[in-house]
Amino acid sequence: MKTDIVLAGVGGQGILSVATILGVAALKESLNIKQAEVHGMSQRGGDVQSNLRISSEPIASDLIPTGKADLILSLEPMEALRYLPLLSREGWIVTSTAPFVNIPNYPDMSSIEAELKGAGNVVAFDMEAMAKAIASPRSVNMILLGAASPFIEMETAEIEAAIAGVFSPKGENIVEANIKAFRAGREEALSQINKK
Repeated sequence: MKTDIVLAGVGGQGILSVATILGVAALKESLNIKQAEVHGMSQRGGDVQSNLRISSEPIASDLIPTGKADLILSLEPMEALRYLPLLSREGWIVTSTAPFVNIPNYPDMSSIEAELKGAGNVVAFDMEAMAKAIASPRSVNMILLGAASPFIEMETAEIEAAIAGVFSPKGENIVEANIKAFRAGREEALSQINKK
């Protein structure tokens, strides 16, 4: 088993929490992990990116080579496109379609959507709207994790247990909201995959 994941987004979206949860779940399954993080001006809406490598074999480097990523996970569509050179030919992009417009010359959404479509294997939907509708706006990162879960060779129960472990200090209601968000994201991704 080997999964190389690029996590991308904007500061404050909870991208690094996704990496933490996957790391906890991987360790429970006795898998090897390596992670490298790049923090931009995260408190000002800057770029946040993390390489997460999970494998049943030893991992030499924490950085994913160009063209070798299995997954690009993003809570911002333009950020997903930024890391396309890292994606393998068979790889998948899982992204929210809700833009975080933090620059004056942010591209037109129709051109971003066209580029995503042309990228091949893509699961894309408005994760922010789903989070607001079914759990809370802050659980959008768990929607992303759920949507990515069909592409990660780990037990769903282990990922949910890791979510519970990470969020348990915040109370049972937060744990339940995040697991609900995870399940909703997974269901939407499975629905999109089945239509392809």
